[in-house]
Amino acid sequence: MDFIATTLLLFIVLDPLGNIPIYLSQLKAVPEQRRRFVALRELGIAYLVLLFFFFAGSAFMKLLSLDIASVNIAGAVILFLIAIRMVFPSQDGLFGNTAAGKEPLIVPLAIPAVAGPGALSVVLLLREANPGQSMTLLAALTAAWLISAVILGAAPHLQRVLRDEGILAMERLMGLVLVIIAIQMFLDALRLIGAIDG
Repeated sequence: MDFIATTLLLFIVLDPLGNIPIYLSQLKAVPEQRRRFVALRELGIAYLVLLFFFFAGSAFMKLLSLDIASVNIAGAVILFLIAIRMVFPSQDGLFGNTAAGKEPLIVPLAIPAVAGPGALSVVLLLREANPGQSMTLLAALTAAWLISAVILGAAPHLQRVLRDEGILAMERLMGLVLVIIAIQMFLDALRLIGAIDG
């Protein structure tokens, strides 16, 4: 298993560039001086969730009698619903309005934006497929998360550059990409259970 290739794969799955519009739209109501703190706090929570799945995900899924195909299907459904709301935004925003005067906590910035079903299932799959390379996997996961944290931690500063129109355009573009990813995850799940040929 190549460290750089694994880091790149995890970086793509964490999708910090695609999450920029989500972070910006959710942090709009947060006072400007707290935006970076809130973004980094949510990223820290996401990292803890990823670590939990890295170390205990397999046992957790066995406890609930779940398999990878069910994780992929759940991820595909959630990503598809998020994508539809990105392409056709509503007045309530992507994940609904945050209560007045309150900051977003855990949902939606930590989960499912960063530590979503897609990222969790990839972490779990990599861990099970490479049981003897835990330290390399953990280093790759940490590196991918750090790069994502740098990008998303700087997201509030992009508000001035992108403005509302730019954010909306990015949301719609990434929504179209997420539709494709969601369908691919669903097809992968069908292949896992043998419903379709590879």
